[in-house]
Amino acid sequence: MPSLPYVLIDVFTSNPLEGNQLAVFLNGDGLTTEQMQSLARETNLSETTFILPRSFEETKEKGHRVRIFTVNEELPFAGHPTLGTAWVIRGIGGADEVILDLNVGKVPVRFTQENNQPFGEMRQRDPEFGQVHSREDVARVVGLKVQDIADDVPIHTVSTGMAFVIVPVTTLSALQKLSFAYGQAQQYLDKTDGKFLYFVSRETVDPEARLHARMIFYNGEDPATGSAAGCTSAWMAMHGVAKSDERVLIEQGIETRRPSRIFVRAEKNGDHVVNVRVGGQAVEVARGELYF
Repeated sequence: MPSLPYVLIDVFTSNPLEGNQLAVFLNGDGLTTEQMQSLARETNLSETTFILPRSFEETKEKGHRVRIFTVNEELPFAGHPTLGTAWVIRGIGGADEVILDLNVGKVPVRFTQENNQPFGEMRQRDPEFGQVHSREDVARVVGLKVQDIADDVPIHTVSTGMAFVIVPVTTLSALQKLSFAYGQAQQYLDKTDGKFLYFVSRETVDPEARLHARMIFYNGEDPATGSAAGCTSAWMAMHGVAKSDERVLIEQGIETRRPSRIFVRAEKNGDHVVNVRVGGQAVEVARGELYF
């Protein structure tokens, strides 16, 4: 039987068995969309990526072609798969910048050294701000009290390639107790411009962090959501939670016992937010072959 080599990598952490897991198939050439989706269900991780090899000339011109799948669907963009896949490609070629050609377009990931360890930072698309949501509506569908949702900053849909509804929760305690049936939330989201809900609190476990975050979706709870973190960076810059181009830490994954550290920054230029960057570390934990 033909075998497919893959790498298992933990993203937004420097510690094995923390952060968000990602399976990266090194050669998806010849696989159909249906086969990729089946393989993503087999790994049963938040996301699985497939690198589609190109010639040196085409890669230099267009970037590394990569497709991203959850257990249910193909995504145009996702953050931890972008950083993790770029990390794997860097390990093969050693480049300081890796450009991924995703369904949403080109996303560059630049690598530097911080504290004698590699640090990768992706630049996401400039954000698009969408619907402002009612506190009462969101509280009802996720089982929060209205007073559990902050009233000094809006519940806002933001997209840098994937649309997240950023929900500011007033206290760490309320966010830690958050529990709801995703199906009910999905019924609400289907009527809005948002794809997923991303909950944040300005009270944190780590005093160095600016926000504590959680993201619950159809495959459970995500330990780290880089695409949502990029949207949140834009939201913070727009609404004064962070200064323009100030790099801040978002902590996520603590409730799933896979703590993640996501570093974000964005620039506010007048009424616009640009130059959204999301960064962190990653660590390879396994290599193998899947027989198919």
